[in-house]
Amino acid sequence: MAENETVQEQGLQEHRIFNPSSAFAANAAVSGMAAYDKLCAEAEADYEGFWARLARESLSWHKPFTKVLDESNAPFFTWFEDGELNASYNCLDRNLANGNADKTAIIFEADDGKVTTATYRQLHERVCKFANGLKSRGIKKGDRVVIYMPMSIEGIAAMQACARIGATHSVVFGGFSAKSLQERIIDAGAVAVITADEQLRGGKPLPLKSIVDEALAMGGCETVRDVVVYQRTGGSINFQQGRDLWLHDLVEGQATDCEPEWVGAEHPLFILYTSGSTGTPKGVQHATGGYLLWAAQTMKWTFDIKPNDVFWCTADIGWVTGHTYITYGPLAVGATQVVFEGIPTFPHAGRFWETIAKHKVTIFYTAPTAIRSLIKMSNADEAVHPKSFDLSTLRLLGSVGEPINPEAWMWYYRNVGRENCPIVDTFWQTETGGHMITPLPGATPMVPGSCTLPLPGIMAAIVDEAGHDVPNGQGGILVVKRPWPSMLRTIWGNPARFKSGYFPDELGGKYYLAGDGAIRNKDTGYFTITGRIDDVLNVSGHRMGTMEIESALVANPLVAEAAVVGKPDETTGEAICAFVVLKQARPTGEDAKKIAVELRNWVAKEIGPIAKPKEIRFGDNLPKTRSGKIMRRLLRVLAKGETITQDVSTLENPAILEQLKQSS
Repeated sequence: MAENETVQEQGLQEHRIFNPSSAFAANAAVSGMAAYDKLCAEAEADYEGFWARLARESLSWHKPFTKVLDESNAPFFTWFEDGELNASYNCLDRNLANGNADKTAIIFEADDGKVTTATYRQLHERVCKFANGLKSRGIKKGDRVVIYMPMSIEGIAAMQACARIGATHSVVFGGFSAKSLQERIIDAGAVAVITADEQLRGGKPLPLKSIVDEALAMGGCETVRDVVVYQRTGGSINFQQGRDLWLHDLVEGQATDCEPEWVGAEHPLFILYTSGSTGTPKGVQHATGGYLLWAAQTMKWTFDIKPNDVFWCTADIGWVTGHTYITYGPLAVGATQVVFEGIPTFPHAGRFWETIAKHKVTIFYTAPTAIRSLIKMSNADEAVHPKSFDLSTLRLLGSVGEPINPEAWMWYYRNVGRENCPIVDTFWQTETGGHMITPLPGATPMVPGSCTLPLPGIMAAIVDEAGHDVPNGQGGILVVKRPWPSMLRTIWGNPARFKSGYFPDELGGKYYLAGDGAIRNKDTGYFTITGRIDDVLNVSGHRMGTMEIESALVANPLVAEAAVVGKPDETTGEAICAFVVLKQARPTGEDAKKIAVELRNWVAKEIGPIAKPKEIRFGDNLPKTRSGKIMRRLLRVLAKGETITQDVSTLENPAILEQLKQSS
């Protein structure tokens, strides 16, 4: 990569420009900016024709579509709705017919380093036996199945098996609590839960089945008839006869072929719950055809996938990144991928680099949080520094989950990519299904900290609060002006929340509201994401609603009131800071520390460990206006440790601000 040493001040930070190498560009799927511009022009000139071409090229259709986009019931758009296909067929059966049957589909590296592999033929057999097993339990097209699994081939097979029979899966991250799991089971109306006895993380067994038992015992989950248990560790679990069954018993004797259930392109492939600014999680519903198209297309464009690549996305299948860039995208294009159970710091902080060297990974896709934590550790210990490992097979790096700060980008570029690998800094969301704004590695000049330009066909823009375009160089609200195939179709069971949350009347009801602020460079038009505009925090790339955490805190019998804000954190991007009023006198010293620990653990149990506040501050009250509204803008300033310079004349109790400066 060639660096343009010209440094220009533009918007938020300095920008250095790195151009793709001529060698990379020559062999890229999108080679040079002229090729990118040509694709964008095609989409502009014939929007429906552009998407129809991609859908026919990238997917196998059982029944070809004749309709492309229906906007008559906006914002409930439909794509390819009279076409029929099956996601599992596109990921597996196609690879049996195109010469990939004996190609390695998955290289699974367990927490302890043990490696197992599955070819496309073997994965097809596993999925078919799993699917037939589910059918034997009466699970059918349209049913919802909750998956609460560790990172494993079995977890991927469970998702594929659901897709194969037309059941809609809803994967819940294995770090979520019983209460969070119960809420999702109830909202989805799940008929079955697929789980494991335990999961292994960092050498420690962590319970899964017992959390499922606890969730089901809370009540409201009467729709669940079956709990399928994968025996991962052999740990002791309770077994309820008639409801619980081992996965190995379910698949034993099942046929190794299972005819796919052909579904309409708009059939719900999955529901994935994400946090909103209200207390209840929202079930983002994705459709089969449009979602799978974009999963495959972005593998080709963003990751420039080649037949001999070894692709590794370090996400968990419990998040959308693991759906799109582990379970569906790589398999839909016949790729070989690494699937990793462990954590980047076990048994040492060089585990990522060791794994890349061991499996000769060529494309590596991870989160800025992981990069930032590994920077610290590698600086402290030369033995785990990426320069101590053979990373010569790498040809492309990716970043996902949150904006990557320029310093981390440069470290990643120099120390992991050895200044030879483009970095695709991908902006997208659970709701978008796949990448929206990202460099194309053989075309786009890269700028550290910027996700650069929208992919062809993605009509992204920055507007003001009235929906009017703002000039480049001026910050505003990120929107997408035209529907695209992989967008969410609705919020499960709550279309009104979908419409008000993503297509608000304030923006004319026609633009998709991403919920992020952004700014475009005056000269290049490049996008830089500046952060959330709603009450949603982004911690290590995981979105959590402030209301959800506040509700959990207030549910504790000690707590009278709570307000949660985000504060910048050099490792996680954003950290959770909670301001709490107790039902007793404000604690100080050791008492405050003890109660803070208790409340952190309480939130971990209510929501999950990822939602634990990093900092808790106690006060006699919260800063409120005379009408009783909490002034969160002041809390954000306090959380950052900054001096309050804003107008506080409307504040009923200004003396409380001094109290809340102190953390526990």
